[in-house]
Amino acid sequence: MKRALITAGASGIGFAMGEAFAQVGFDVWVTDVDATALPRCPSNWTTRQVDASDDVQMRRLFEEIAAAGGVDVVCANAGIAGPTARVEDVVWEDWKACVDVTLGSAFLCAKYAAPLMKASGSGAIVLTSSTAGVFGYPNRAPYAAAKWGVIGLMKTLAMELGPFGIRANAICPGAVEGPRMEGVLQREADAKGMTRDAVYDGYASGTSMRTFVTAQDIANMAVFLASDGAQRVSGQVISVDGHTENPDPKP
Repeated sequence: MKRALITAGASGIGFAMGEAFAQVGFDVWVTDVDATALPRCPSNWTTRQVDASDDVQMRRLFEEIAAAGGVDVVCANAGIAGPTARVEDVVWEDWKACVDVTLGSAFLCAKYAAPLMKASGSGAIVLTSSTAGVFGYPNRAPYAAAKWGVIGLMKTLAMELGPFGIRANAICPGAVEGPRMEGVLQREADAKGMTRDAVYDGYASGTSMRTFVTAQDIANMAVFLASDGAQRVSGQVISVDGHTENPDPKP
């Protein structure tokens, strides 16, 4: 049975990924920093409380995975929203925290997955970036910088690991329905002196499909990118966002 590891997998996009991989027959391993969220996962998933931006914890996790037989797919999905503020108002500690979790965790996934995948001669690494990784994004400097970094990491992984049969791709979700996006909407509304509904409408009107996307939409793409149907797809930035034209809501 093939094995998929998903970081930040106890809720939101990560949880939807876990469900999607389980449905196509994968042995699902999920990590999350939030121990209270892990019991929500199905009993046949392997769950571990892990800070995906902590080198020691990630090394130990992959040692356990190696002992269990290795890993076929890694979904580097951990990330935090970071502050919503003008660049001159961003606190250095908030910048570092956002970059450490969002970009650092993706690096650690790749660092420790690569030797296992090289040994098996195949593998797929799917990194969760964002439309913020392809557009400039006012008032979200740490998050946008980290998500752009995820894409740079992915491009490098695709070139470095491709000769070993390992593929790497990045998914760029747009605005995803759910509690996390609700927090972003409210913080942006507060920062811009707008209502939450006005910010929501601004995001939706910035897509050609006039819609947010769902966690399931992202999960479906992750499963495709890990499948035999995508065995020649690598180094790609794939947006699942309803075609975002302008990610910044109009005031």
